[in-house]
Amino acid sequence: MKNELDSKQLLRVFDKVRQHGEHDGDTYMLNGVKAYTDFDGYTVFMEDAKVKLSFGFHNQYHFDYEKEEHREDFEKKLKSIDQEF
Repeated sequence: MKNELDSKQLLRVFDKVRQHGEHDGDTYMLNGVKAYTDFDGYTVFMEDAKVKLSFGFHNQYHFDYEKEEHREDFEKKLKSIDQEF
């Protein structure tokens, strides 16, 4: 997988996690993916145990992970949520 994010897919997945996930305070959890926003809602965050993704203004994003396979697995989770819900 290449490290290019489909912004529309990410926002769809974020919305699906919020709609179908378990709500706990300011976070939502679905299929091992946690989703939340910063205080003003301009930046969204999605993460699992090994990867954190921040996505913000002008479709800028940043992945934080240790191994490439972790990011690939995370992107597969996002795709799975997008297709399943």
